[in-house]
This record gives sequence, C-alpha cells and structure tokens, in this order.
Amino acid sequence: MYEINDCQKVQMCTTLRLLSSRTARSEEDRDSLWDAWGSWSECSRTCGGGASYSLRRCLSSKTCEGRNIRYRTCSNVDCPPEAGDFRAQQCSAHNDVKYQGQFYEWLPVSNDPDNPCSLKCQARGAALVVELAPKVLDGTRCYTESLDMCISGLCQIVGCDRQLGSAVKEDNCGVCNGDGSTCRLVRGQYKSQLSANKLDDTVVAIPYGSRHVRLVLKGPDHLYLETKTLQGVKGENNLSSTGSFIVDNSSIDFQTFPDKEILRISGPLTADFTVKIRYAGAADSSVQFMFYQPIIHRWRETDFFPCSASCGGGYQLTSAECFDLRSNRIVADQYCHYYPENIKPKPKLQECNLDPCPARSVSSNFKSSALKTSNTVGKYFIATVY
Repeated sequence: MYEINDCQKVQMCTTLRLLSSRTARSEEDRDSLWDAWGSWSECSRTCGGGASYSLRRCLSSKTCEGRNIRYRTCSNVDCPPEAGDFRAQQCSAHNDVKYQGQFYEWLPVSNDPDNPCSLKCQARGAALVVELAPKVLDGTRCYTESLDMCISGLCQIVGCDRQLGSAVKEDNCGVCNGDGSTCRLVRGQYKSQLSANKLDDTVVAIPYGSRHVRLVLKGPDHLYLETKTLQGVKGENNLSSTGSFIVDNSSIDFQTFPDKEILRISGPLTADFTVKIRYAGAADSSVQFMFYQPIIHRWRETDFFPCSASCGGGYQLTSAECFDLRSNRIVADQYCHYYPENIKPKPKLQECNLDPCPARSVSSNFKSSALKTSNTVGKYFIATVY
C-alpha cells in the first residue's frame, strides 16, 4: 500500500491538463487543416430527387483527415409524368451512337442486384444487354421501388423524408413512417382457360391509388391493360416488348421472355387498371399477382346527437357513417363493409343535461263544480309544476 502525496497529485493534474490541452489542439489543428466548405453545386436534376455537392480544400502539405466532398439531396419534387424515367433517358441518349457499327434503340435494365449504379441498357427487340456507362448520373434511383439514389457510382440510402442516410421509410401504403393501416395486401393466382372460342379474359381489377403492383405470367398467352380514369376516360394498352412505359400517367416496367411476362408498377396508380390476358397458344397460362390496395372508404364516428331531454337528465348517442376519402363525402355503408379491416365503431352513450329543470307556473281556469247555475263564473287556481 502507498499513498499519493499532495505533490504527486499536483503533478498528475498538471499532466492530465497538458494531455487534454494537446488533444483539443490536435482536433483543432486537424480541422484547421481544411479550408471552409464551399457553396453547394447546382442540383443534378430539376425534379424527382437529385444530388448536390460541396467541396473543401486541404490547406496542409500533408494528407488531411476526413472528406473533401459532401452531398445532399435536392429538387425533391415529383417530375411530371411526361418527363419519363431518368434511367431510360440516359439509355436513349445513346440511340444516335453506333454500337459495333449499328444503331440501336436502348431501353433501361433496372434493378441490377450486383451493380445498380451502372448504366445497363437492352436493345429493343433483341437480347443484347450492354453496359453503356460505368456510372449513371447522380440522382438516378438505384432500384425502381426505392428512393435510394446513385451518387458518384455508389448506391446511397435515402429515407422517405428525402434525406441522405435517413432510415425513415414509407410503409406499403406510401405513408412516410406510417403503420400500414391505410391499405391492404391483395394477392392471388389466375389460371387461364382460354381457347380459340374465348380469346381474352380478365385477370384482376386493380383500383386507383394501388401501389407495388407485380404480376408474373407463365405460359404462352400475353397480358394487356384496360384503364379508366376518374373522369371516365377509357383506354386499352397492349404490352408487346420489354421496356418502361407511361400509361395514364403511371410508369410501368414490363419484361417479356419466351415463356414468361413480368409487369411491375410502383404506383400509386392514377386510374383504375384492369389486367387482361389474350389467348396465344393451346397450353394454359397462369398469372400470380399482388398489390397494395388503398382503403378509400372508412368508418367515421359522428358527433353526439342532440340530447333526448333539455333538462332533468337525458341521453345522447353517436353513430358511424361511411366516408369516401377520395371525394370527401358520405357514401352508403356497403362500401365500408367491403374491407374486412374496417371495423364499424360501436355507438357511444352518455348522459346529458343533468341540471334540474327550473320551476314554472301554469295557470288554469276551470268551472267550479260547486256552482250549478247557468251564470256560473269560472274560477282560477295556480299550480306549481316541476
């Protein structure tokens, strides 16, 4: 055992202070080796979410610790539907450049799990897939159903709050940081029974506002789409080749193979879609489908109805009405019964107007039964009523 004397204590404190001071100076020196951050660059995109960068210069003759570039998102407003897919634009920019001595019309190859930030494109009508650039432009989505974006050739995480590195995500209904309660998963399988006498059939109806639509057809037949906008305008769209298309302002990713077709729509759909199948061969086809359908009709509890009595104690009830979230109006109850998730609120009962009624006087005239003459005069009495 030994004790630390006062002198040793002073020496230790002095040493600790010196070490702390040196550490602080070291951190200051490290930061001071950098010049101030420069202004932010112009955004890489005008809409749809792009990237902007800022630079700083190392002032030391030696290597500085830390980064000399930083990024942030910008132009986080949706592009108009006619703008098209950003990756598709980059592929089509090579249409007027010969590849191996020949011109091609290039379509985007999306969702590459190995290198999502390279520009891979497929020649229309051919199996030719080529990497036309090692990096897509900054702000290009890594995957069609994700907000993550490519920056300097690397896939960077982007939250639904549109911030780099954010972990906040949309639920399947499209609500940022939501709980998934505003939509329902619809999935199923269709088996065709088409023939030369029955050339087409309906696979599934997908309503306005649906998201994350995916259909896979296996067999010789072909998918096509019928649409109907909220204004009642109808359309029909054949799907014949691989590519990204705009149908009624909804972006569609379609892939076709010798014995399979894949249809993806991130959504939300801007019209009611009906997916149909057209006969193309003797063998039967099957279609697996899934999508998230918005719950557009919800029960809404009413306010309490007027009290059953104005004083002395009464009762009042609430009710429930079916509300259309699209049109903001009350509709028939049957629309809310369509969704199993919709549970009709039970009526609430409460007492009301419990104060006693005030006393009031009521005058009444009557003929005295004691007077039986013809010139009877009516008498009055006062009754107090509670």
